[in-house]
Amino acid sequence: MLPESVQNLIDELSKLPGVGPKTATRLAFYLLLKSDVDIASLGQSVLNLKKKLKICSGCFTIAEEEYCLLCSDDKRDKTIVAVVEEPLDVVALEKSGGHRGIYHVLGGAISPIDGIGPEDLRIAQLINRLKNREISEIILATNPTLEGEATAAYIKDQINKSEIKISITRIARGLPVGGDMEYADEITLRRSLEGRRDYT
Repeated sequence: MLPESVQNLIDELSKLPGVGPKTATRLAFYLLLKSDVDIASLGQSVLNLKKKLKICSGCFTIAEEEYCLLCSDDKRDKTIVAVVEEPLDVVALEKSGGHRGIYHVLGGAISPIDGIGPEDLRIAQLINRLKNREISEIILATNPTLEGEATAAYIKDQINKSEIKISITRIARGLPVGGDMEYADEITLRRSLEGRRDYT
């Protein structure tokens, strides 16, 4: 029913996370209304996406230079490292404005069912980084999933085995703002209580 070029675009857009066939169709028809200049700019941006990007030599997030903007920023507290699973986690923490230190991106989480073991992540690089730098605290900011918890526990064990003297903390997890307690699961409620602090 649709021209092949439009259907091909819909099919490709449908492969994006969170984009179903209806959203892909709306996006395709939206793009049909845009000028040739806008379409060319979008296409060039997609083509250049991977050409200009590399992995940061410091924290292993995405960058356009050897070091990302955060690792290059002299105003960041280089003594505090937040360990996250993916580059998107860096973006989320930066949006929160709650972390002024630097990062270490693991490249995933331990997941035996998916065939991902500790050797597939950047855990060895993290331990070397801790040995070679003046770092006072490491924040284990992996996701609150079974895989994220297993990864955090493994990293903690590796740091303890290496006898590196450093403060190891874990991000607190609890109830979302606007959420109702009656809908929260037991683990979330327990962690909300465990992560409580003075109310001043």
